[in-house]
Amino acid sequence: MADAALRLRSLVEQLLGVPLPVRVRAWDGSQAGPPGAPTLVVRNRRAVRRLLWKPGELGLARAWVAGDLDIEGDLYTTLDLMASLVWERGEDARTLGQALRDPEVRAAARGLVKLAGLPLPPAPPPEEVRRSGHLHTRHTDRRAISHHYDVGNAFYEIVLGPSMVYSCAYWPDPAATLEQAQRDKLELVCAKLGLKPGQRLLDVGCGWGSMAIHAAREHGVTVVGVTLSREQAAYARKRVADEGLTDRVEIRVQDYRDVADGPYDAISSIGMAEHVGADRYLEYARDLYALLKPGGRLLNHQIARRPQRDETTYRVDEFIDAYVFPDGELAPVGGTVTQLERAGFEIRDVEAIREHYALTLRRWVERLEADWPAAVRLAGAGRARVWRLYMAASALAFEGNRIGVNQVLAVRANDDGGSGMPLRARTWGTPAP
Repeated sequence: MADAALRLRSLVEQLLGVPLPVRVRAWDGSQAGPPGAPTLVVRNRRAVRRLLWKPGELGLARAWVAGDLDIEGDLYTTLDLMASLVWERGEDARTLGQALRDPEVRAAARGLVKLAGLPLPPAPPPEEVRRSGHLHTRHTDRRAISHHYDVGNAFYEIVLGPSMVYSCAYWPDPAATLEQAQRDKLELVCAKLGLKPGQRLLDVGCGWGSMAIHAAREHGVTVVGVTLSREQAAYARKRVADEGLTDRVEIRVQDYRDVADGPYDAISSIGMAEHVGADRYLEYARDLYALLKPGGRLLNHQIARRPQRDETTYRVDEFIDAYVFPDGELAPVGGTVTQLERAGFEIRDVEAIREHYALTLRRWVERLEADWPAAVRLAGAGRARVWRLYMAASALAFEGNRIGVNQVLAVRANDDGGSGMPLRARTWGTPAP
């Protein structure tokens, strides 16, 4: 067969009812599609079988992670071109049964089955999460965190660079270094929390210890950092020791729900609340409120999705849930603010920094691609492909305003109702050099 690309392209266009915006190269070396367009490389028939058995995003993700599909050309351009066919038509994949009532669609589906060969369902790649148990128990949260973070600290060093900060940086301008932008983010959080020497800070989801170390070293506070990842904790403890801060920074492998040594003067939660889950969010907010002193501040840094017309039918991103952040849930920023207020907090400031995350993700992708052989050696080809796809697609989602990220500053008021905030609090603006 020397025309697989043309047949594949024609059948897919017939099935979707729209032209494919990319070129296709098939396993037999044939090509079809617009000259000069990015090329979708279909390495084998198994890729087609994956799409037949799991139409839409998850089938494409499985083929990508397994190496059955690849892209030649600019990754961002290709994902942008494909977005309207995959992510923006997500519901279409689940209504394939209705579409198959159309004789032309049925004929296209039969043609794809014939092209794919023996139509047995390929096993998912080993990087896909096998889920069991209830969501957001201590056990399932620990397992989900381990899936994402316990993939080797050396791999994350490639992606994140020396700062080892795995959340949105705060850019003075696009030409700044990633390290400078991440330092500015940490300093911004410290400024919003009003940290002073001698205070106690709880860093929830402390990662590799960057926030804890920065706050202790630059602001003289005592810090407890908690994470569910043992690999992160071991790495963070070594960094703390290397900085000579073991008397001021304690890193624990501990669930935030089990922290019982409050009160704290301040709490930072940076890129952690996405793991909490909608059903547990009020509990999360109440637990943090209880751990703060009156007058204490919480800085909650969290990715947000846009509200849906019908929130009862909100669809979790299949690729992200299966390969990246199992059980992760995004909420609209308004819902997050409401839950924090229900827990007793007063909201003092909300800052949207969506564009900053797009810049951060593009830098992470650059670092991953620049050291690709080492990344594959450390984490495996499938895992490296997961990270490259999710970071590039996420950058486009932030740029396209499909998701956002916000820093919410909240206060546990004093007994007399005072906030302890200055009259003109928003003086943090540009972090100090």
